[in-house]
Amino acid sequence: MPITLQSATTADAAELAALHTSVAEHLTNQHGVGPWSTKTSEKGVLLALRTSQVYVAREGSTIIATLRLATKKPWAIDPSYFTPTRRPLYLLAMAVTPAWQRQGIGRQCMGEVERLARAASATAIRLDAYNAPAGAGNFYAHCGYTEVGRVTYRNAPLIYYELLLPESRT
Repeated sequence: MPITLQSATTADAAELAALHTSVAEHLTNQHGVGPWSTKTSEKGVLLALRTSQVYVAREGSTIIATLRLATKKPWAIDPSYFTPTRRPLYLLAMAVTPAWQRQGIGRQCMGEVERLARAASATAIRLDAYNAPAGAGNFYAHCGYTEVGRVTYRNAPLIYYELLLPESRT
């Protein structure tokens, strides 16, 4: 099923909070309690909508995947690990509804992220993943992202990844 990312709206907040919480519960059931076990509130989603660009993928009217793109560095990212670049874009909070996982939705989302980044003249896409069995590091590596560092932030072991994009000549 081909997907297209659309901008989320405040009307999506409750459904997005439920999706993130469902993914957190799924990861906790599979891997035990960890930093991935946090429930997401509607208030948290509304904050994300104000501070970043939130995207959703839908099957009919149901949201099956989401992610955030931000130009502002998130708190858990140390830029000294990344290749210096003029306009990095940060990929945050990517989640696919458990029933839709392992069907190519995540990989399609990553293709859409790259398309959106290029359209925004970003020079890199940066992200972090948990350095744990519940983390998606292998997924990002298979999507062409390069590991650039490993850190522990607030007791959460993280792996940093980046994808460098060619700068436009305009």
